[in-house]
Amino acid sequence: MSLAPRRQLLCRLCQSRSFSTSYRWLAAEQPGATKKGAAAAAPTGGPSKPAAAAQAPLRQVVPPPSEQFAAAPRAYGKRVEEFTPVPLSRPIGMATWNQRRKEFSTMSSSARWSQHLERREELKEKFRRPYFRDWGNLQFHKGKTFYPPPRLFKGDVSLYFPNLYGRTLLKGRGSPERDTTPTLEGKTSIISVFSGTWAENQVKSFAGAAQNPALAKLLEANGDVAQHVNVNLEPDRLKHMLIRLFVGGIRQQVGETNWDKYFIVRNPLSDEIRENVGLLNGKVGYVYLVDSLCRIRWAGSGEANDEERGGLGQGAAEVDRRREEEPEGK
Repeated sequence: MSLAPRRQLLCRLCQSRSFSTSYRWLAAEQPGATKKGAAAAAPTGGPSKPAAAAQAPLRQVVPPPSEQFAAAPRAYGKRVEEFTPVPLSRPIGMATWNQRRKEFSTMSSSARWSQHLERREELKEKFRRPYFRDWGNLQFHKGKTFYPPPRLFKGDVSLYFPNLYGRTLLKGRGSPERDTTPTLEGKTSIISVFSGTWAENQVKSFAGAAQNPALAKLLEANGDVAQHVNVNLEPDRLKHMLIRLFVGGIRQQVGETNWDKYFIVRNPLSDEIRENVGLLNGKVGYVYLVDSLCRIRWAGSGEANDEERGGLGQGAAEVDRRREEEPEGK
């Protein structure tokens, strides 16, 4: 009995475990590949695509937002011994499906393969998550991950704030759970994202009425087009139950007019969302300035200083001023 079919079957199984759909195209692009290997890698019934791809120049791919935080401490991966936050230099946020598809179509096969290998190494590192790593990372500038950008991100290149699903403070009939995107659309929004008292105090240093009275006055004067949204992230089941028990106190604290703008999010954020919006420490507070199209135009983290508080207020006024100038859908 011949073992050739079994050997071919095992080979295909090994290829299927490589987690790549571009594996057979890469065989012909390797500099040391033989003609026999290239012929075996090409599909039957058509010309070899890798040969044409090898002749074409490689297109430069715009780095993802997460590369800005390459040196930032995280809850997973290697421990960081020293870190100094820097201002944001490029827009952060989530790309739309069309933007992702366009970026993927401009990548060469070798670039896709390299990206796949990097992603696989990241997934290996994320299995090792020390429980107290986030607390330990607070030693670096009280957990500040980045400084705000020196100016607003331009609207045509800005990326989007992710849609989150959580329970609001609303009473009465109907489910109080809803998505955040309908709340953000059509208004200039200042979004405070936090988990725990420490992080809540940090976001208040940015957007609290007592800490930033100028911003509070701006929101009060433009309540029909500007708003402050709170997102309380609490994936821990026990802590989530405690928040539900004391929800009455939270209602009194934020006021009835803001009950629909306070979200208690139970589901944990994915690592992809955290990497793209810069929310790398679950114990730190983050503030985002989002325009009427849900695009992130400014962001801050940790405890704010006077310059950052002033920048948030000025940025909110500028985004609100440009809201009527910029056409919808762009």
